[in-house]
Amino acid sequence: MKYLMLVTVLSFGFLSTSCAQGKKAAPAAVQAAFKAKFPTVQKAKWDREDDNEWESEFKMDGKEMSANFSNDGTWLETETEIKTAELPQAVKDAITSQFAGYKMEEASLVQTPELATAYEVEIEKGETTIEVLFGADGSVINQKTEKEDDEKD
Repeated sequence: MKYLMLVTVLSFGFLSTSCAQGKKAAPAAVQAAFKAKFPTVQKAKWDREDDNEWESEFKMDGKEMSANFSNDGTWLETETEIKTAELPQAVKDAITSQFAGYKMEEASLVQTPELATAYEVEIEKGETTIEVLFGADGSVINQKTEKEDDEKD
């Protein structure tokens, strides 16, 4: 009985430590850069994208947003969720002509240091999901097909 209790306590300790490590706060440089770019935001949820990048999720002016920063605080990207109806007509026309039969699922306004304004649209047809980045003129900048397994993660 004592052995079982000891194993339980040790297991709980290891699990607590593992979970706590996944919830690290963004570095001070990242948080300072975020505050400078979004001074009115009071609450942001931080997640590590990879070894060199952090993503914050927050609301601003009633809109769901996310912003990515490198470890040194360099701003990389901001995405603002929008309704598909808010997409420019050129983007809607490009989807109709280049991705016939696909249905728009989600849309975001994307801003990066290189792109003042772009639109990321998730489109689906059957079990195929494609994430397409469009310029405001409807030109395809980038596209990525997601496998069904990717969506479940």
